[in-house]
Amino acid sequence: MRSVLIVIGMAAALAGCATGPSRFPVQTTRFHFNAMADRGTIAVEPLTGSGTASLEYKTYAAAVQSELLRLGYTSPAPGATAQFLATVSFSRTARPLPPRRSPVSIGLGGGGISGGRGGGVGLGGGVSFPIGGAGAGDGIVTELSVRIRQGADAVWEGQAQSLTDAAAPDANAAAIATRLARALFTGFPGESGRTIEVQ
Repeated sequence: MRSVLIVIGMAAALAGCATGPSRFPVQTTRFHFNAMADRGTIAVEPLTGSGTASLEYKTYAAAVQSELLRLGYTSPAPGATAQFLATVSFSRTARPLPPRRSPVSIGLGGGGISGGRGGGVGLGGGVSFPIGGAGAGDGIVTELSVRIRQGADAVWEGQAQSLTDAAAPDANAAAIATRLARALFTGFPGESGRTIEVQ
């Protein structure tokens, strides 16, 4: 009987592995014209035409500002004009998750399962345990775009995009914004024109 329980436990563990990921890589692309070695004061604002800043926008702007400060930029003094301006925009679109792995079954039955010395436990008939599932859930595609300007000139631009399982614990705006901003500024300024994946 112990052997049966072990096999059932293995089936349950495999089922957890086969349900598909709740987190997907972040794809980022950056463009710039120099090494972006200069640092200075920087202000973060909505992209022109994006309307009044919403609470959700402020979540993304805060994540971007946090990364810029980590990179060595500083906030301007009240009333002062910043040396750099970072404009931020984001979008969220519902999309089905990719299909999960096809179900697999482990069959128990037919013969006996050895339970130790002196024979085994016979299972009459077949018992099957499904592993995984083929159904897809709801996902959210989130895209974060940032452009850094120095005066009238755009000196750096980047975009990060990822798919999130809507049922995942970290599907809230704050967690997604932090993850996208961190990926976007990984290895800043990044290789211009190249798209990379960040886990």
